[in-house]
Amino acid sequence: MVTQRDVARLAGVSVRTVSNVVNNFAYVSEETRAQVQRALDELDYRPNVAARSLNRGRSNLLALVLPLDVPYFTELAAHVVDRAEERGYTVLIDRTEGVAERERQIVMRRDRSALFDGFIFSPLGLTEDELRRWAGNCPTVMLGEMRVEGMDHVAIDDTAAARSATAHLISLGRTRIAAIGVPHLPRSETAAARRQTSAHRSDGYEQALAEAGLPLRPELTVRVRRYQREDGRRAMDQLLDLAEPPDAVFCYNDLLAIGALRAVVSRGLRVPEDVAVVGFDGIEEGRFANPALTTIAPDKKRLAELAVTRLLERVEGDQGPPVHLEAPWRLVVDQSTTGGTGQSAPETRG
Repeated sequence: MVTQRDVARLAGVSVRTVSNVVNNFAYVSEETRAQVQRALDELDYRPNVAARSLNRGRSNLLALVLPLDVPYFTELAAHVVDRAEERGYTVLIDRTEGVAERERQIVMRRDRSALFDGFIFSPLGLTEDELRRWAGNCPTVMLGEMRVEGMDHVAIDDTAAARSATAHLISLGRTRIAAIGVPHLPRSETAAARRQTSAHRSDGYEQALAEAGLPLRPELTVRVRRYQREDGRRAMDQLLDLAEPPDAVFCYNDLLAIGALRAVVSRGLRVPEDVAVVGFDGIEEGRFANPALTTIAPDKKRLAELAVTRLLERVEGDQGPPVHLEAPWRLVVDQSTTGGTGQSAPETRG
């Protein structure tokens, strides 16, 4: 078995320097780091993860807690796993489907928290009070719109993105623009994360209408219980039954938009000629919809990189104040708003 001492001998440096390079510590010159890396590659060195964990008092395990019934989170999870593996950590994924009791079982038990060096968590079911009580149990980075005092947070600017999506529809000359995605339940019964996500996207939608001098029409804002395809189809059917149906619709995620596309086509109408449709999430399924979906595409790779990097800074002892980090996003214009051949015209923001 190749040891760090073997690597040090070949590279002509100390064992401590080899350790610093293997553990990605700072204060090693680029020249020395490259010299050590060549020796690591030549000897095919593989770190003893178990020994490193014992020496540092860590498990080298991270918990990723997500509602995997939504493809956006499945795609994001793959990036988180890749970024963590690059740093020598293993990620265990817990799927919650946004169910509050499941989220409580995963994150509220202190004995479970002790298994992991840190958590990356996108809550949908827990209340703000519950999350505040949990803050501090274990190094944690929050993903998505839910922000909790005392915890690091990584997201995109949902309001700006939703405003851009709606402004795109307005730029096409659409004037009766609907929105699908406001929570069905009243505020007192809606979990904080779901409420904040929809509120930020509603804010962006309303801001774009106001900037264009278009009225906010309550009948064009449809509430849904879940952000799934069937909810989008039902909501679109409701809109198409209006005496004056919309000529465009902004959906709060891509699954809702795909359901809306189905409803429009089922009525014998054309997309985008009769109704233009925009989604949100940039999931792969949207590229293969017919027509291909115009969408807000968050930079999932960057979101994962920010979340993993910040979490490992905490794991390695950073005691600084909590931070809010934003990843970029793109408005990807495709067939569901412009027709044609589906040539994407990305607009990078964030």
